Amino acid sequence: MPTATASAQVAASALGLVPKRAVSYLRVSTVRQARRGGGDAEGFSIPAQREANRNKAASLGAIVVKEFTDGGQSGRSTTRRNDLNAMLEYLDDHDIDYVIIHKLDRLARNRDDDSDITRALRGRNVRLISTTEPIDETPAGMLLHGILASMNEFYSRNLSIEVLKGMSMKARSGGTTGRAPLGYKNLQTVDSEGRELRTVVLDESRADHITWAFHQYATGDYSLQDLVNALTARGLRTLGTPKIPSRPLTEGALQKILTNPYYRGIVTFQGVEYPGRHEPLIDDETFERVQMILQSRRYGERSRVHDHFLKTTLYCGKCGSRLVVQMTRTRTGTVYPYFVCLGRARKVTDCDLKAVLIHQVEEKVEEVYDRLYRRFTPEFRQEVETAISRELASERASAEQSRQHLSAERQKLEREQQRLLEAHYADAIPIDLLKREQDRIKHALANNARQAEFLRTDLENVESTLKLALDLIENGARAYRLADDHIKKVFNQVFFARIDVFDEDSVREQLIEPFATLTKTPRHLARAKSPNKAKNGTSPKGGALQGVSAQERRPYRSLFDPWNVSDKTVLVDLRGLEPLTPCMPCRC
Repeated sequence: MPTATASAQVAASALGLVPKRAVSYLRVSTVRQARRGGGDAEGFSIPAQREANRNKAASLGAIVVKEFTDGGQSGRSTTRRNDLNAMLEYLDDHDIDYVIIHKLDRLARNRDDDSDITRALRGRNVRLISTTEPIDETPAGMLLHGILASMNEFYSRNLSIEVLKGMSMKARSGGTTGRAPLGYKNLQTVDSEGRELRTVVLDESRADHITWAFHQYATGDYSLQDLVNALTARGLRTLGTPKIPSRPLTEGALQKILTNPYYRGIVTFQGVEYPGRHEPLIDDETFERVQMILQSRRYGERSRVHDHFLKTTLYCGKCGSRLVVQMTRTRTGTVYPYFVCLGRARKVTDCDLKAVLIHQVEEKVEEVYDRLYRRFTPEFRQEVETAISRELASERASAEQSRQHLSAERQKLEREQQRLLEAHYADAIPIDLLKREQDRIKHALANNARQAEFLRTDLENVESTLKLALDLIENGARAYRLADDHIKKVFNQVFFARIDVFDEDSVREQLIEPFATLTKTPRHLARAKSPNKAKNGTSPKGGALQGVSAQERRPYRSLFDPWNVSDKTVLVDLRGLEPLTPCMPCRC
């Protein structure tokens, strides 16, 4: 049976007429609409529009020579509709009589766009035809066109407000307002009364990878690219869509994951954070540590070409520049590794430090460890341990008072945060004020948490760590020689702020706390630590301190003054060195 379009062409030919030419424009608003329908990738809506447009063309004695389809594109923006723009370009190059649409709202959802498109069609001598609405060039048709365009804009804006209101209410109650991020998946179910329920659950095949990624990056041992490679090796891939297949993460995608508060149980909507109902994948402490590392690397990360366990510790003793590795090849093909001054190599300083063979510097660093060992006598260790015990007793009392104060402050901030949300739910404060106040409270809580974390440090563990530091000094020379390159690098980072190299025979170390304090001479420690000294430089019996310079006649200071014992950021976790130094006593 001949179709309506074929019949129109036959009729036109029979009358000796040239048929009119038309293009058909089809659109649905959402991707879900575009994909819906019994196995048909276009769904039901697009085929229905296509059939109606072809029938309309046949009734006008026209044939559809081209079809343009925007599937899953909003009508509120013309710039993002590729096929609409392609259609307008097509009209410039072809003689077309009609543009046929199913309804006016398929073309535009606001009056400005409708006016622009209509003007563009008239400029090309093309008539706009709707299959369901009697719009034409008559005054009545033009009036109806304008009324429908206004109604479409009202409907679109009102719908947007209602959708926004619904999403805001969902966010306030802790719900997820869009597609769940990687590691979660959206779940759609139906309750016993037939109502549709949408929730977010963990994606069991990906959630563990996301948690692992946060913990690994928090160690500071991974760059973003290194972590991407590790996650790819573990098998993590994105969730595929009909248009975009599943694929490994990119560096940019990983950074978005690591900065997304959703993974710590927070839902963000319009810049406001709400407690989410979904299960967090990471705790607040780890999330904040990751943000600190990302912030510290905001100028980029890079992998080193020639690595060495001394590379980040050595500096030029003459100009202060870093020393870097340089591989020099002789005419015979022999390669000699050197440390060279970066300032001299780049000609940014007037440094005259010559290249130093790496093995010579390694020997000088081992001699530094030997000097520390020889300086550290058993008698001195006993004096230091006594001083540590005395100071920790005082620190415990002070820390307990600070903990109570911080706990009260945190409870006050949490109550303020809750009252703020309640006021927002009651529409008592505008959203911009809510954002500012929420940011203020968030920063105050983060600062409170950092201080509380310092105070949560078990002082008994601190004492054990300090004693372990003493063990490292006693046994460090031997352990350093036995360790592999990676552990040697850790040793150097634990002990030294820097080591200045003046030539192949001369180096000078600068110790990191607590080692800088723990390795002072017993006489210096006794002068700085004796609680019985008067502040004016005299002994308790009134006699002058013999052999003590004026500079050393200063008020009594805590052993921990040079390095805050309550601040875990300056206390290196030394327990990671224990398995590789069997000569040290086990102090866990």
